[in-house]
Amino acid sequence: MHTQLMVLPSRWFLPLTRPLVCSAVALLAPVAAAEEAPVRPVPDAPTSMRTLTLPEALAYAREHQPAIHAALSRVATREAETAIPTGQWKPTIGITAQIYGMTANNTTATYTAPSWLDIPRIGATSTVASPSAATWAPSASTLVGAAIRQEVFDFGRIGAQRAASDALVDVEKHRADTTRLEVELGVEEAYFAVLAAKAIVRASEEAYDRAKVHRDYAKRGVDSGLRSPIDLTREEANLARFDVGRIRAEGGVVVSQAVLAAAIGSTEPAVDVVGDTPQPTDMPTLAEAIQMAQTRDPVLAQALSGLKAAEDKTRAVGALLRPDVSLTATLSGRAGGADPTTGGVPAGDGFLPSIPNWDAGLVLSWPLFDGTIAARRDASRTEETVRRDEIDAARLQDVANVRETHAQVLVARAALAAIQNEVIAARANYDQADARFRSGIGNAVELADAEAVRTDAEIQLALGEFELARARAAFGRAIAEGL
Repeated sequence: MHTQLMVLPSRWFLPLTRPLVCSAVALLAPVAAAEEAPVRPVPDAPTSMRTLTLPEALAYAREHQPAIHAALSRVATREAETAIPTGQWKPTIGITAQIYGMTANNTTATYTAPSWLDIPRIGATSTVASPSAATWAPSASTLVGAAIRQEVFDFGRIGAQRAASDALVDVEKHRADTTRLEVELGVEEAYFAVLAAKAIVRASEEAYDRAKVHRDYAKRGVDSGLRSPIDLTREEANLARFDVGRIRAEGGVVVSQAVLAAAIGSTEPAVDVVGDTPQPTDMPTLAEAIQMAQTRDPVLAQALSGLKAAEDKTRAVGALLRPDVSLTATLSGRAGGADPTTGGVPAGDGFLPSIPNWDAGLVLSWPLFDGTIAARRDASRTEETVRRDEIDAARLQDVANVRETHAQVLVARAALAAIQNEVIAARANYDQADARFRSGIGNAVELADAEAVRTDAEIQLALGEFELARARAAFGRAIAEGL
């Protein structure tokens, strides 16, 4: 006899990792003991535990799994970001108040114009003939103003930016679909693992019960002098071995239930399953499956959306070099303390912005060349090449995944049919060995060998059913069956 350990492959664990499920099985190495091995307690299971069918577990995961919540939050963030380019159509309104102390040679009412404030230059002082004629005494200068700027025509610049932002939303939606499919596959595997662990427990307990009956039968035979003491010690060793295997199998159930709880996003320590293993549904042909994957797989769809987003980004960057027409209007009050060329210094000597002005106009701006924008556009074009390569890689990976998982399902089905025949033969062999042992023809070694073959076959049946269910779930993920 030998130890067996069932380990599911780990692709993701929360967040975005598949649960690692371990279920211990029966049939450990022989333990030579005259008494039953002391039972070590398995981890305590919760007194009350939520039980779910597979559809209920999937629905719970869609509602509570943090990985899905995070994916949906990323989509919402991208959707909110689409309003940023559109905001350029809204007016920009602002106010400013400024005061300076500075020299004012050939200037007056000095001010700094913020980016949103379009304020024309008004007024001047006398021009000095030479630096020696300049005055170095400071004069006060104040300004208050309110301005509004409204986009009038953008030549498609804002539309290009909005298209690029919308494309990123599509990318994020496909990424969220990928996350959901991965979470659902993890839930299915964890669910099937609980069922398999329970089946292993049943096989282990049945093996333990049969070994106990044989131990008691051998003891009566030894007490009556009809059997050799070695038959009793052998059956006691078998009983101890199956007891240890039963304990480990029960521990595997506890572990798999805890993993299922984590897979569905439950805060409970463990979640149990109810019902039998769902029967795998029919599969499309390999050619149909490849076609389905090419049209439905969110990973490929994300790559295609990524190319469109890169192309839209290139257009949006290039659109920054297009002309722009905007309406501007400003209401301001100003005053400068320097002597002007005509008139006198206003009241307050420049500290009181009492001279009113207003203006309104259309402003055309056209950045004919900007090296930074040109470089950004060229860099974006190279990103398009990366996205095209990613599409080719995603298509190739789709085909590979479909072929691999399709073959795994076929192999698992064939193996399960062979294991079922193995179980029938092993049980028949055990029945014969049991009858020979009870009649005194067979010995304990022969019976132990038949018991081992039967128990191993029944455990392999549980594992075979699990492998088929898991392979079918993986195939469904490869063709995006859940979308």
